[in-house]
Amino acid sequence: MPNNASPQAGEVELRPLSARSVVLSLLLGLHPPQLPVKDLVSGVEPFGIAGSTLRAALSRMTAAGDLRRTDTVYGLSDRLLDRQRRQDDAVHPGTRPWGGDWEMVVVTATGRGAAERAELRTELTRLRLAELREGVWLRPANLRRTLPAGLDQVSQHYTARPERPPHELAASLWPLDAWAGTGHALLAHVARARQPSDRFTAFAAVVRHLLADPVLPPELLPPDWPGAGLRDAYADYRRELARDVRAREGR
Repeated sequence: MPNNASPQAGEVELRPLSARSVVLSLLLGLHPPQLPVKDLVSGVEPFGIAGSTLRAALSRMTAAGDLRRTDTVYGLSDRLLDRQRRQDDAVHPGTRPWGGDWEMVVVTATGRGAAERAELRTELTRLRLAELREGVWLRPANLRRTLPAGLDQVSQHYTARPERPPHELAASLWPLDAWAGTGHALLAHVARARQPSDRFTAFAAVVRHLLADPVLPPELLPPDWPGAGLRDAYADYRRELARDVRAREGR
Protein backbone atom coordinates (compact mmCIF):
# COMPACT_ATOMS: atom_id res chain seq x y z
CA MET A 1 0.00 0.00 0.00
CA PRO A 2 1.38 3.49 -0.79
CA ASN A 3 2.21 5.23 2.45
CA ASN A 4 2.25 8.81 1.20
CA ALA A 5 -1.49 9.19 1.45
CA SER A 6 -3.03 12.19 -0.25
CA PRO A 7 -6.57 13.54 -0.61
CA GLN A 8 -8.65 11.96 -3.34
CA ALA A 9 -7.95 13.32 -6.80
CA GLY A 10 -9.50 16.75 -7.23
CA GLU A 11 -10.23 17.17 -3.51
CA VAL A 12 -9.05 20.54 -2.14
CA GLU A 13 -8.62 20.43 1.63
CA LEU A 14 -9.00 23.94 3.09
CA ARG A 15 -8.65 24.56 6.82
CA PRO A 16 -10.24 27.40 8.82
CA LEU A 17 -8.33 30.65 9.17
CA SER A 18 -6.97 31.38 12.65
CA ALA A 19 -4.65 33.97 14.19
CA ARG A 20 -2.12 31.22 14.93
CA SER A 21 -2.08 29.91 11.35
CA VAL A 22 -1.67 33.41 9.90
CA VAL A 23 1.19 34.28 12.28
CA LEU A 24 2.99 31.03 11.50
CA SER A 25 2.58 31.46 7.74
CA LEU A 26 3.94 35.01 7.90
CA LEU A 27 6.98 33.96 9.92
CA LEU A 28 7.61 30.72 8.03
CA GLY A 29 7.90 32.74 4.83
CA LEU A 30 10.49 35.16 6.23
CA HIS A 31 14.26 34.80 6.57
CA PRO A 32 15.02 35.49 9.37
CA PRO A 33 11.59 34.36 10.67
CA GLN A 34 10.93 37.15 13.16
CA LEU A 35 8.86 40.35 13.35
CA PRO A 36 8.11 43.08 15.90
CA VAL A 37 4.62 42.88 17.31
CA LYS A 38 3.58 46.10 15.54
CA ASP A 39 4.41 44.55 12.18
CA LEU A 40 2.55 41.38 13.08
CA VAL A 41 -0.48 43.50 13.97
CA SER A 42 -0.41 45.20 10.56
CA GLY A 43 0.43 41.92 8.83
CA VAL A 44 -2.70 40.13 10.05
CA GLU A 45 -5.07 43.05 9.41
CA PRO A 46 -5.85 42.00 5.79
CA PHE A 47 -7.13 38.69 7.17
CA GLY A 48 -9.64 40.36 9.49
CA ILE A 49 -7.75 39.54 12.71
CA ALA A 50 -7.96 42.23 15.39
CA GLY A 51 -4.94 43.35 17.39
CA SER A 52 -6.41 42.02 20.65
CA THR A 53 -6.99 38.61 19.06
CA LEU A 54 -3.43 38.58 17.74
CA ARG A 55 -1.89 39.48 21.11
CA ALA A 56 -3.83 36.72 22.82
CA ALA A 57 -2.65 34.25 20.17
CA LEU A 58 0.97 35.39 20.57
CA SER A 59 0.79 34.78 24.33
CA ARG A 60 -0.62 31.28 23.84
CA MET A 61 1.93 30.44 21.12
CA THR A 62 4.84 31.62 23.29
CA ALA A 63 3.60 29.59 26.25
CA ALA A 64 3.19 26.53 23.99
CA GLY A 65 6.76 26.82 22.68
CA ASP A 66 5.81 27.83 19.13
CA LEU A 67 7.41 31.26 19.40
CA ARG A 68 10.26 32.98 21.20
CA ARG A 69 9.97 36.57 22.36
CA THR A 70 12.79 39.08 22.73
CA ASP A 71 11.46 42.43 23.91
CA THR A 72 8.74 43.20 21.33
CA VAL A 73 10.05 40.85 18.62
CA TYR A 74 8.57 37.38 18.05
CA GLY A 75 10.41 34.61 16.21
CA LEU A 76 9.99 30.92 15.53
CA SER A 77 11.10 28.38 18.14
CA ASP A 78 13.73 25.76 17.29
CA ARG A 79 10.98 23.21 16.64
CA LEU A 80 9.31 25.49 14.12
CA LEU A 81 12.62 26.45 12.55
CA ASP A 82 12.85 22.76 11.64
CA ARG A 83 9.37 23.03 10.12
CA GLN A 84 10.53 26.06 8.12
CA ARG A 85 13.44 24.03 6.75
CA ARG A 86 11.04 21.26 5.70
CA GLN A 87 8.73 23.81 4.10
CA ASP A 88 11.64 25.43 2.24
CA ASP A 89 12.67 21.99 1.02
CA ALA A 90 9.12 21.31 -0.14
CA VAL A 91 9.25 24.45 -2.30
CA HIS A 92 12.86 24.02 -3.46
CA PRO A 93 13.84 20.35 -3.09
CA GLY A 94 17.46 19.53 -3.80
CA THR A 95 17.61 16.99 -6.62
CA ARG A 96 20.24 15.41 -8.85
CA PRO A 97 20.07 13.47 -12.14
CA TRP A 98 18.79 9.96 -11.58
CA GLY A 99 20.92 7.03 -12.73
CA GLY A 100 18.49 4.24 -11.86
CA ASP A 101 19.58 3.53 -8.27
CA TRP A 102 17.12 3.44 -5.38
CA GLU A 103 17.69 4.28 -1.71
CA MET A 104 16.57 1.49 0.60
CA VAL A 105 16.19 1.80 4.37
CA VAL A 106 15.52 -1.43 6.28
CA VAL A 107 14.31 -1.00 9.86
CA THR A 108 16.29 -3.38 12.10
CA ALA A 109 15.38 -2.21 15.62
CA THR A 110 12.96 -4.40 17.55
CA GLY A 111 11.04 -4.12 20.80
CA ARG A 112 10.03 -0.50 20.29
CA GLY A 113 6.73 0.89 21.55
CA ALA A 114 3.91 2.16 19.36
CA ALA A 115 4.90 5.82 19.84
CA GLU A 116 8.50 5.14 18.77
CA ARG A 117 7.34 3.18 15.72
CA ALA A 118 4.97 5.98 14.73
CA GLU A 119 7.72 8.58 15.16
CA LEU A 120 10.06 6.58 12.93
CA ARG A 121 7.38 6.19 10.25
CA THR A 122 6.79 9.95 10.33
CA GLU A 123 10.51 10.62 9.98
CA LEU A 124 10.92 8.22 7.06
CA THR A 125 7.90 9.74 5.32
CA ARG A 126 9.37 13.23 5.79
CA LEU A 127 12.49 11.92 4.06
CA ARG A 128 10.19 11.12 1.09
CA LEU A 129 10.68 7.39 1.44
CA ALA A 130 7.77 5.01 0.89
CA GLU A 131 7.12 1.65 2.55
CA LEU A 132 7.33 -1.33 0.22
CA ARG A 133 6.45 -3.73 3.03
CA GLU A 134 6.67 -3.48 6.80
CA GLY A 135 10.13 -2.19 7.72
CA VAL A 136 11.38 -1.80 4.13
CA TRP A 137 11.39 1.76 2.77
CA LEU A 138 12.73 3.01 -0.55
CA ARG A 139 12.70 5.73 -3.18
CA PRO A 140 14.68 6.67 -6.30
CA ALA A 141 18.11 8.03 -5.36
CA ASN A 142 17.59 11.45 -6.92
CA LEU A 143 17.51 13.64 -3.80
CA ARG A 144 20.53 15.71 -2.86
CA ARG A 145 20.50 14.98 0.88
CA THR A 146 21.88 12.65 3.50
CA LEU A 147 19.92 10.58 5.98
CA PRO A 148 19.93 11.72 9.64
CA ALA A 149 22.77 10.23 11.68
CA GLY A 150 20.41 8.83 14.31
CA LEU A 151 18.71 6.66 11.70
CA ASP A 152 21.73 4.31 11.77
CA GLN A 153 20.74 3.21 15.28
CA VAL A 154 17.42 1.73 14.13
CA SER A 155 17.98 0.81 10.48
CA GLN A 156 20.40 -0.10 7.73
CA HIS A 157 20.76 1.87 4.49
CA TYR A 158 21.41 0.32 1.07
CA THR A 159 21.58 1.26 -2.58
CA ALA A 160 19.41 -1.04 -4.68
CA ARG A 161 18.47 -1.76 -8.29
CA PRO A 162 15.03 -3.41 -8.20
CA GLU A 163 14.21 -5.72 -11.09
CA ARG A 164 10.63 -4.46 -11.12
CA PRO A 165 10.06 -1.77 -13.80
CA PRO A 166 10.65 1.61 -12.11
CA HIS A 167 7.42 3.22 -13.39
CA GLU A 168 5.42 0.32 -12.01
CA LEU A 169 7.27 0.36 -8.68
CA ALA A 170 6.82 4.12 -8.24
CA ALA A 171 3.11 3.87 -9.02
CA SER A 172 2.72 1.13 -6.40
CA LEU A 173 4.43 3.21 -3.70
CA TRP A 174 2.77 6.60 -4.20
CA PRO A 175 -0.78 7.61 -5.27
CA LEU A 176 0.57 9.62 -8.19
CA ASP A 177 -2.67 10.11 -10.12
CA ALA A 178 -4.52 11.24 -7.00
CA TRP A 179 -1.71 13.61 -6.04
CA ALA A 180 -1.65 15.12 -9.53
CA GLY A 181 -5.43 15.49 -9.61
CA THR A 182 -5.47 17.35 -6.31
CA GLY A 183 -2.52 19.46 -7.45
CA HIS A 184 -4.35 20.61 -10.57
CA ALA A 185 -7.46 21.37 -8.49
CA LEU A 186 -5.33 23.49 -6.14
CA LEU A 187 -3.78 25.42 -9.03
CA ALA A 188 -7.26 26.19 -10.37
CA HIS A 189 -8.42 27.21 -6.89
CA VAL A 190 -5.56 29.63 -6.21
CA ALA A 191 -6.03 31.19 -9.64
CA ARG A 192 -9.65 32.01 -8.72
CA ALA A 193 -8.97 33.21 -5.15
CA ARG A 194 -8.99 36.99 -4.78
CA GLN A 195 -9.61 37.84 -1.12
CA PRO A 196 -6.54 37.72 1.20
CA SER A 197 -8.19 35.14 3.46
CA ASP A 198 -9.15 32.93 0.50
CA ARG A 199 -5.65 33.12 -0.96
CA PHE A 200 -4.12 32.35 2.41
CA THR A 201 -6.15 29.19 3.01
CA ALA A 202 -5.60 28.06 -0.58
CA PHE A 203 -1.83 28.43 -0.40
CA ALA A 204 -1.72 26.77 3.03
CA ALA A 205 -3.30 23.77 1.31
CA VAL A 206 -0.68 24.02 -1.45
CA VAL A 207 2.13 23.79 1.11
CA ARG A 208 0.57 20.74 2.78
CA HIS A 209 0.25 19.10 -0.61
CA LEU A 210 3.86 19.85 -1.57
CA LEU A 211 5.06 18.24 1.65
CA ALA A 212 3.53 14.98 0.35
CA ASP A 213 5.14 15.27 -3.10
CA PRO A 214 7.50 12.29 -3.54
CA VAL A 215 9.78 14.44 -5.77
CA LEU A 216 10.40 11.62 -8.19
CA PRO A 217 12.75 11.81 -11.19
CA PRO A 218 10.95 13.38 -14.18
CA GLU A 219 11.14 10.11 -16.11
CA LEU A 220 8.99 8.39 -13.45
CA LEU A 221 6.25 11.04 -13.29
CA PRO A 222 2.89 10.90 -15.09
CA PRO A 223 2.38 13.42 -17.90
CA ASP A 224 1.37 16.96 -16.90
CA TRP A 225 2.68 16.64 -13.34
CA PRO A 226 1.69 19.83 -11.41
CA GLY A 227 4.58 19.89 -8.92
CA ALA A 228 6.58 22.66 -10.62
CA GLY A 229 3.47 24.78 -11.13
CA LEU A 230 2.51 24.50 -7.47
CA ARG A 231 6.03 25.41 -6.36
CA ASP A 232 6.18 28.44 -8.65
CA ALA A 233 2.76 29.65 -7.53
CA TYR A 234 3.61 29.29 -3.84
CA ALA A 235 7.04 30.92 -4.25
CA ASP A 236 5.35 33.92 -5.89
CA TYR A 237 2.80 34.11 -3.07
CA ARG A 238 5.49 33.89 -0.38
CA ARG A 239 7.42 36.73 -2.01
CA GLU A 240 4.19 38.73 -2.15
CA LEU A 241 3.54 38.19 1.56
CA ALA A 242 7.13 39.04 2.50
CA ARG A 243 7.03 42.17 0.34
CA ASP A 244 3.79 43.33 1.98
CA VAL A 245 5.15 42.70 5.48
CA ARG A 246 8.41 44.50 4.77
CA ALA A 247 6.53 47.43 3.22
CA ARG A 248 4.54 47.83 6.44
CA GLU A 249 7.74 47.85 8.50
CA GLY A 250 8.63 51.24 7.03
CA ARG A 251 5.33 52.88 7.92
